[in-house]
Amino acid sequence: MQNDKIHAYIENLIPERPEFFMKMEKYAADYHVPIMEPAGMEAMLQILRILEPERILEVGTAIGYSALRMAYAVPDVSIVTIERDEERVEMAEENFAMFGREQIHLIKGDALEMEEEAAKYAPYDAIFIDAAKGQYQRFFELYSRYLTERGIIITDNVLFKGLVAEETIEHKRTNGLVKKIKHFNEWLMSHPDYDTVILPVGDGVAISKKGCKG
Repeated sequence: MQNDKIHAYIENLIPERPEFFMKMEKYAADYHVPIMEPAGMEAMLQILRILEPERILEVGTAIGYSALRMAYAVPDVSIVTIERDEERVEMAEENFAMFGREQIHLIKGDALEMEEEAAKYAPYDAIFIDAAKGQYQRFFELYSRYLTERGIIITDNVLFKGLVAEETIEHKRTNGLVKKIKHFNEWLMSHPDYDTVILPVGDGVAISKKGCKG
């Protein structure tokens, strides 16, 4: 497909990351740890460079890859990141310690239950949602109240490998998840308090900013 060729072309243009990021990418690929796709990551980092946020909230730390990429792209930013998986929490802590990024604060627990803890560090100029896709709307509703007036919310995986554009999906569990993502996308695009655009980069990145419809 032509789109696949364009996607490959763009990814081939992305410069190689520092060695430790490349190692994290390889680990994620080898052990099926979900991290942001390269083109989507570069788009997000460029938006953050333009925004120059002071504080970022990340919902879904995994092994700490995205938090570290954001910390290196915007060196003066403070990042609060939430992760519930104990094994990934341990790896993220090791990666943060190894790379000396003291501006990253890791909250251990389910993001649906950690609002009070995350609120201690609010407000946030940017919120990055990259956790359980079936809970995207709940994450958005829960944490958007801590966004500054100039802030943005970035949501990854909103195209879900292109499956949101398919009419029929045979796998029952996948079909259920796709329906939830499609519902979230429709809800987000029609949200009365946010202007949103979906960028067809990586696995689909939604950028939402407080605004007025019209």
